[in-house]
Amino acid sequence: MGVTFATSPTLFPRAAAAVINAGRAAAARGWVPATSGNFSAWIDENAFAVTRSGVDKGSLTPDDLIVQPIDAPLEPGSSAEAALHLRLYRDAPETGAIFHVHSPAASVIGRAHARDGALRIQGWELEKALSGVTTHEAVIEVPVFDNDQDVEALAERVARRLAEPPHDAVAAPGYLLAGHGLYAWGRDAREAWRHLEALETLFQQILASRSYRP
Repeated sequence: MGVTFATSPTLFPRAAAAVINAGRAAAARGWVPATSGNFSAWIDENAFAVTRSGVDKGSLTPDDLIVQPIDAPLEPGSSAEAALHLRLYRDAPETGAIFHVHSPAASVIGRAHARDGALRIQGWELEKALSGVTTHEAVIEVPVFDNDQDVEALAERVARRLAEPPHDAVAAPGYLLAGHGLYAWGRDAREAWRHLEALETLFQQILASRSYRP
């Protein structure tokens, strides 16, 4: 089954390449086991490309993607979690790509901080990989949400939280679903990947520091 275009087909290849490259890179790092995760990239003001439900992110092709109109219900074959992508693109049109992984570190950290509702990060040099952060002394707040099979309700909770950034910390370009994984985004695919990689590495460093005993 080929891609059905809801927008100009001439703009699709770049978005598709961004999604495919991110999916393969995440798979190589073990962040999307057993067809988990979903990836999307903005095509134009009308639509974005997003992975179909149940596809192996390590071997994506253009036929594994759906063109999802911004102002329409989810297309058939989409992951239910595509609703989280759709809501973010609607609410923050400057978003150029959204990458979601089920990495072990993100899943564990999210579950550990579910009761807190957030993870706060400070003192790590890699914080400066996040857009707008210039010092390791900054406090980064990563929202944490309980996992929910009602994705529409989850998308609404996420949207409300993201609309009210913390007053005493820098809002991370991402959030955690407890026991599930990490969503990260950026103005384009390159920035989204940098944010994904930086946050995931920070989670790994935090876990290592909590278990390390000199």
